[in-house]
Amino acid sequence: MTRIGAAKRKAFQQTVLEHYRAHGRYGLPWRRDYDPYAILVSEIMLQQTQVERVVPKFEAWLKAFPTSRVLAEASVAEVLRHWQGLGYNRRALNLHKAAQALTAEHGGKLPQSEAALLALPGIGPYTAGAVRAFAFNQPVVMIETNIRSVYLHHFFLERKKVDDAELLPLIEQTLDAKNPRRWYAALMDYGAHLKSQLPNPSRRSKQHTKQSTFAGSNRQVRGAIIRVLTQNQRLSEQALIKHVKLAPDRVRKNIVELEQEGFLARTGRMVQLNSAGR
Repeated sequence: MTRIGAAKRKAFQQTVLEHYRAHGRYGLPWRRDYDPYAILVSEIMLQQTQVERVVPKFEAWLKAFPTSRVLAEASVAEVLRHWQGLGYNRRALNLHKAAQALTAEHGGKLPQSEAALLALPGIGPYTAGAVRAFAFNQPVVMIETNIRSVYLHHFFLERKKVDDAELLPLIEQTLDAKNPRRWYAALMDYGAHLKSQLPNPSRRSKQHTKQSTFAGSNRQVRGAIIRVLTQNQRLSEQALIKHVKLAPDRVRKNIVELEQEGFLARTGRMVQLNSAGR
């Protein structure tokens, strides 16, 4: 395991924190307070979505669903309508299910333990770590694309295919255990800055994968189906296929899959967004 000397560690931390003091994104709405539910919403929205797109959707979401209890009582249709524009609709469904689990099992409050967070639908190791760090200021070790970029740039400048297993010990050694919330915000902002100024350092990670093309993908078909049904409450399958304006066979296949996954419901020949709440 690579060990970082005290002088190098201090210099690295100063570089990150000086950038944050000068250029930190302090105005991001999820950094104005540290409500655990709001932190969870922001982390789910930020998965594979740019910050600029998330900010207005996050603020609108909290107006519609200010607490996990309110979200838990909403219908799938309501949830998907408010999610429109963010893509990857499965995230919305998982967030809805997580809110229901929080209400049923935790009194509507997010737990602080990693095991309890990981037991919630749609929450993986990074999201659990982010909630613990940002909501509860716990000194966890976690990694995501911007954090990864910082450590690749500073410690593996000439390497390719660097495994996260090599980065995690460095993240642990440089962690500000007294204020992990501030430290991770600073790391993420610095990583975003590096990616805007340099060829993306994350491309030198073994874990880096290029996002698949949206045009012609099942994501495009599924998104179009959901979008049409948010604008038209109920349609026959044939009318829905006509409105989507993509290959009929693929649309039909995705309608079936979305129904099986709980996004859609049928009443006779009519298809609609699932109106079920709990």
